[in-house]
Amino acid sequence: MTDHAAAALELLPVPGLPEFRPGDDLAGAIAKAAAWLRDGDVLVVTSKILSKVEGRLVRVPADPGERDRIRREHVDAESVRVLARKMRTLITENKLGIVQAASGVDASNVAGDEIALLPVDPDGSAASLRGALKDLLGVEVAVVITDTMGRAWRMGQTDAAIGASGIRVLHDYAGAVDEHGNELAVTMVAIADEIAAAADLVKGKLDSVPVAVLRGFEVVDDGSTARDLNRPVEEDLFSLGTEEALAQGRAQAVLMRRSVRFYSDEPVDLAVVRRAVGAALTAPAPHHTKPLRFVLVREKRLELLQAMRSQWETDLRADGFTPEQIARRVRRGDLLVEAPEIVVPFLVRDGSHAYPDDRRSDAEKTMFTVAGGAAVQGLLVALAAEGLGSCWVSSTIFCADLVRSVLGVPGDWEPLGAVAIGHPTEPLTPREPLEGLIEL
Repeated sequence: MTDHAAAALELLPVPGLPEFRPGDDLAGAIAKAAAWLRDGDVLVVTSKILSKVEGRLVRVPADPGERDRIRREHVDAESVRVLARKMRTLITENKLGIVQAASGVDASNVAGDEIALLPVDPDGSAASLRGALKDLLGVEVAVVITDTMGRAWRMGQTDAAIGASGIRVLHDYAGAVDEHGNELAVTMVAIADEIAAAADLVKGKLDSVPVAVLRGFEVVDDGSTARDLNRPVEEDLFSLGTEEALAQGRAQAVLMRRSVRFYSDEPVDLAVVRRAVGAALTAPAPHHTKPLRFVLVREKRLELLQAMRSQWETDLRADGFTPEQIARRVRRGDLLVEAPEIVVPFLVRDGSHAYPDDRRSDAEKTMFTVAGGAAVQGLLVALAAEGLGSCWVSSTIFCADLVRSVLGVPGDWEPLGAVAIGHPTEPLTPREPLEGLIEL
């Protein structure tokens, strides 16, 4: 596999171009100013002049408030989605699939009463300009259309390619071997972006030099375009801004919880379980008490599950179930056998108030039970937020004395079921919220 680098390169500015307006002959002006173009040159063109000649200019009033309002309207119109907001900066994915500030809507290098939108089809514009220059000068050049963008994790802006024709925009080194014998597994060079950034060193922003030529680069036309440089947002590791990611997490936290019954063999990190239990213990509780105990059952797990199964079978026989029916029923308990970890939550009514009448005593018990349910739900949600699956089952509630005996916990600890925990065999996805609010 050949290297993408050249032995030597020239960067040549193209001065003397006019101030372009809608309908102007861009190819003719470039052919006149750069009649020295050769086969194999790469013509690098700032997108702003394409926006001008293609009529992508919008008139705005002098009033700053109205100017900002109209600009925002066009940013919204050009956007497919908003990925991040930071003060007045808006990072969007635009209709071209490009993620950048304000969908490329810009007020620089245009008249004071105008703003510029990006070309509708920069790849098509690049191809048209390339064809026109061949007709005018008889040369085969590649064309790269550029726009200025910021970069995640880096200060400052650089030019990047938003349109291209006649050049391979990406050079994939996957499978190649370097001089040390190391295979390059994922190295892919964005050639068109490198050319765009290099050309900006001779174009600049203030000297009215919107076009440059890169000479000496081995041009390969593989039919690719600048759209091939766009990583799908859903595949990006940083697809949302910080605030947007936090907002999405808050919105989906509860909806990610679901009853997971099938787990992989991947071990569960107990530090994650401890964090989830810590989050669960922040649930509201009566009288500033701490009524929940979460027990991770490991050494006595097999003994506990066998004893619970035996008790369940005894109860079902007493209910008149046949051996076949009993076998089907108790198979439901295999979930706790197969899950990598199980946690048994216990309710402890320390600090509950005593009342002389049944009505208030029953209400006090209900209040503590509700607090126990809130903490268990908190555990399930916290586990889901950490990417772990869980399933709450009620089995320990039906054999409380047995559970206390096997685990050796105090007699006033009331088991609130059991929670199976593990890595789900299928990814967790948020469920759709349900309607259920009753207004009276």
